[in-house]
Amino acid sequence: MLTRKQYELLRFIHERLKESGVPPSFEEMKEALGLQSKSGVHRLIMALEERGFIRRLPNRARALEVVRMPEAAAPPIGRPAPARFSPSVIEGSRGRVAPPSSRDEDEGDRSAIHVPVMGRIAAGVPISAIQSKSHTVAVSPDMLSSGEHFALEVRGDSMIEAGILDGDLVLIRRQDTADSGDIVVALVDEEEATLKRLRKRGASIALEAANPAYETRIFGPDRVDIQGRLVGLIRRY
Repeated sequence: MLTRKQYELLRFIHERLKESGVPPSFEEMKEALGLQSKSGVHRLIMALEERGFIRRLPNRARALEVVRMPEAAAPPIGRPAPARFSPSVIEGSRGRVAPPSSRDEDEGDRSAIHVPVMGRIAAGVPISAIQSKSHTVAVSPDMLSSGEHFALEVRGDSMIEAGILDGDLVLIRRQDTADSGDIVVALVDEEEATLKRLRKRGASIALEAANPAYETRIFGPDRVDIQGRLVGLIRRY
């Protein structure tokens, strides 16, 4: 799933390549999308490249190649796109862990909890916010804390030094606050979701990667919404 701006940029590049064989300049892309700065174009280009829609060719100026177009179109221009990342967590006992009871934990096997998998999350350049459940995964209650949970599939390598690899499934406790140092799902500018370590720096919020190849990004508090905190991880071999 692409955001509307990502889709518009991909379509603009694709059409320009078909017309002239030469990709548009950053200035042309900025004007076409109505962006305020070229840094916004750069962020969209990086997101499209990470998700495999375009490729930047080395040692050539303005060298972009469209690898593929999305199977499903983004929201049409003029129609409001979904504004927030709001996982529809399964109600009842599925995805919700009850507070510990006085029952002996050793008696019998405890039933697995079915946690909804909400799609993919970028551990790298932020990707579009995920909107709906794709399937569920059975998780031992021992891996979860109390409250509501959802899972996301990791895409990217920016959290490798925190032990989070591309393809891992992260378990997230749904909450809108977190402490400095927590690994969180953060929603940037009500559009881009990413998995990063949260650092509070005075009135600012830093989203810190666990890979020296990625820079720490710093935002004003009104630009970042916490969607949940990492509580566990599932890895398949």
